Amino acid sequence: MLTRAAIERVVSAALDEDAPWGDVTSDTLIPVTARARAELVARERGVFSGSAVFAAAFALTDPAIAVEQRVGDGAGFGPGDVVAVVEGPARGVLTAERIGLNFVQRMSGIATLTSRYVAEVAHTGARIVDTRKTTPGLRAIERQAVRDGGGHNHRFSLSDAVMAKDNHLAVLADSGMPLTQALESAIARLPHTTHVEVEIDRLDQLDGVLAAGVDTIMLDNFSLDDLRAGVERIAGRAQVEASGGVSLATVRAIAETGVDVISVGALTHSAPALDLGLDIRIEAA
Repeated sequence: MLTRAAIERVVSAALDEDAPWGDVTSDTLIPVTARARAELVARERGVFSGSAVFAAAFALTDPAIAVEQRVGDGAGFGPGDVVAVVEGPARGVLTAERIGLNFVQRMSGIATLTSRYVAEVAHTGARIVDTRKTTPGLRAIERQAVRDGGGHNHRFSLSDAVMAKDNHLAVLADSGMPLTQALESAIARLPHTTHVEVEIDRLDQLDGVLAAGVDTIMLDNFSLDDLRAGVERIAGRAQVEASGGVSLATVRAIAETGVDVISVGALTHSAPALDLGLDIRIEAA
């Protein structure tokens, strides 16, 4: 859940970065009594995300600025649609303009891309999830955008769940302890509420992981045939996650192998910013 505290922390940092000693241009050129009305207008089709973050950019700059949201988070829009209306002191509107736009363009781009992946697998039982391949410091807002696009979130951080990946398994192999025994020992030390996931990249690793009783098995960079074989062998004894080589061109076929979850790093690391513009009209007081 994207909290108010998280929003204010991220937006305040962005505003401080953009105007560390104030907005010299607006403070010099714009009369203090001038007011502005601005419309957030879509230049292309997409799915909106970031209403609270957009509003916070203006509220934290000047509490006298009001933002009216015309399109809700998770809703679609087309070219020319007015997504939001901003009204208030012109200096504050101009100062916050770029930061507000940066956030909603980024978040709406992620939501829009996510919605396309979700649509590709809608006829299956597969869930589209993000990864930790997020912009440092912006994970909370980027993951909210994934949810607004109809996707789901993977673990938020390293503290949330056990996820043994290939490098972890390589270290375990060097220790000489059999994989099943190492996993069973780890699970015995964990609270019963802690989720355990293990990544494998070969089918011959599957039996040892299954024997340990883990919750999720990630099949990384498997062929479609091997994904189907893995799903059949796991047979409901653990959730099956597919990862690696996932794109809009491949995700449908991956989902049709019967996997439960498909993790897609591209949702956050490769989503293009959506083209949204803020059309401002200055009014003398």
